[in-house]
Amino acid sequence: MPGVLAWSYGRVSDVRYTVQVPMRWSDMDAYGHVNNVVFLQYFEMARVDLFFERASLEERTGLRRGTVVASHEIRYQRPVVYSPRPLDVQMWVSGIRPAAFTCHYEAFDHDHLAVTGSTLLVPFDFSINRPRRLTPDEKEFLARYAEDAAG
Repeated sequence: MPGVLAWSYGRVSDVRYTVQVPMRWSDMDAYGHVNNVVFLQYFEMARVDLFFERASLEERTGLRRGTVVASHEIRYQRPVVYSPRPLDVQMWVSGIRPAAFTCHYEAFDHDHLAVTGSTLLVPFDFSINRPRRLTPDEKEFLARYAEDAAG
C-alpha cells in the first residue's frame, strides 16, 4: 500500500503511527468493559513500539534510552468490551520543545473512536538522573510524526 510502511505490528501512514494493541480478558472490570486505567497501559505499549522498537530499527535516536512521563490526559468516548480483535491506537506528536514533547493517541475499537489521550514526555538521562535536551536526530525523528494537536 503506498505511503504505508510495516514494522513489527506498527505502521506509518502520513504522520500518524498505528499500533494494534491486544486486549486481555483480565482487562475487564466488574461492569463488563475494559477498565479505564488499562488504557494508559495500551498507550504505553504503542509508545514503546514507536520510540523503542522503531527507533532502534532506525538506529537514529536516543529516545529508546529513556523518557519519563510528566503528565497524562485521557478522555473516554465509549466503553470498550473485550474482543480478540486488537485496538488500533493511532499516535502522533506535537509541541516539540528543546526538552519535552507531547504524544497524542486515538484508540479505535472495531473502527469506532473509543478513547483519546495525550502524554507529556521528557527525555531523561538516567546516568545522572536528570532531564536532558532532545538531540537534533531525535527532533528530526519526532518531526516525522508531528501533526497539529487538533488535527
